[in-house]
Amino acid sequence: MVPEMSEYWTPQPPVVTPGTVTPNAVITAPSDAIVLFDGKDLSAWESVQGGAAQWTVKDGVFTVNKSTGDIRTKQEFESFQLHIEWRIPEDITGTSQARGNSGVFLQGMYEIQILDCYNNETYVNGQTGSVYKQTPPLVNAMRKPGEWNVYDILYTAPVFKADGTYQYPPRVTVIQNGIVVQNNTTILGTIEYIGFPKTVKHGAGPLILQDHGDPSEPISFRNIWIREL
Repeated sequence: MVPEMSEYWTPQPPVVTPGTVTPNAVITAPSDAIVLFDGKDLSAWESVQGGAAQWTVKDGVFTVNKSTGDIRTKQEFESFQLHIEWRIPEDITGTSQARGNSGVFLQGMYEIQILDCYNNETYVNGQTGSVYKQTPPLVNAMRKPGEWNVYDILYTAPVFKADGTYQYPPRVTVIQNGIVVQNNTTILGTIEYIGFPKTVKHGAGPLILQDHGDPSEPISFRNIWIREL
């Protein structure tokens, strides 16, 4: 198999322009949330390769360090509500998947794609807000490079039978910039770059943020919190 066998390009989701926000508007964490990044340090995170997370923290924001690989939360989760804000650099270059590519993996297994899809066409089940290589977003809700995008994600963890198959598959709702892009979507299984989803029995898992390694400028994150459900 080759990667293109699980990609499709049409129909492209319609573009919906998000509502405007003040430049530095931030939704602070509710009282029962676990704060995963408060602008100070990455103490809640670690490298997937072991050791401390080595991404760059500056001015209340952290940015992918491409020489250090993915990072993950030290704490593991099952079902949750997640708030995470991310920004594509204003001077971003590249096209299709090689343009600010990252992703947030739920339970370390299931990727919600992060990418610059502002005037940048790619295969629809790999664009911003997709369950990567599975379900495209309902619409393209991107803000332009240099502006902050917001994901609010509601995730229901799977329940497995004794034989390792799903009793209830994982499900996800993704709201990007106030616009629903995944509506209680069934996640079909593992995220596969080549091939198709598989069912793999697992328990609680971390959030993972991806260092994709594409040649474009690295993206930044801020204001990350989670509520266990």
